[in-house]
Amino acid sequence: MDGREPVIFRQMKVEDIPGVQAVERACFSVPWSRGIFYSELTKNDSAYYVVAEIDGEIVGYAGVWVILDEGHVTNIAVHPKHRRKGIGRQLMEAITAYAALRGVERMTLEVRVSNLTAQNLYRQLGYEFCGVRKGYYQDNKEDAYIMWKDLKVDEKWTGAGN
Repeated sequence: MDGREPVIFRQMKVEDIPGVQAVERACFSVPWSRGIFYSELTKNDSAYYVVAEIDGEIVGYAGVWVILDEGHVTNIAVHPKHRRKGIGRQLMEAITAYAALRGVERMTLEVRVSNLTAQNLYRQLGYEFCGVRKGYYQDNKEDAYIMWKDLKVDEKWTGAGN
């Protein structure tokens, strides 16, 4: 044992919203509201969200919209006290696997120009920079990098070679 608590990854439910909002408030200056999460879970047929849980406490979550053959990462967050444990990577892998099973061929996301830690993770996962969205973030009008990942060439997701 390495002393780390076991992390459970599962599909987000409406009952998880308060815990997810606690993570949101700890991570973002403009957190999503309860209503946004509720709508994503109950009204958006394109949306899929996963939570990471330790001892019954939600410590992270990620979401993806699956639209035709593309997946758009909507949000990902890991509570600051649970970072650097691989949870963010596992959340990204979970939503990517879900998207691939639904025929997604390419994944995309936006990331703050200043968020070097997230950019590094995304590059490690095979995402590449493809452009900039000027003034994308509401709180400070910071630019966002647009990143894409092609799942068709990634044997892990397509099942090729198995």
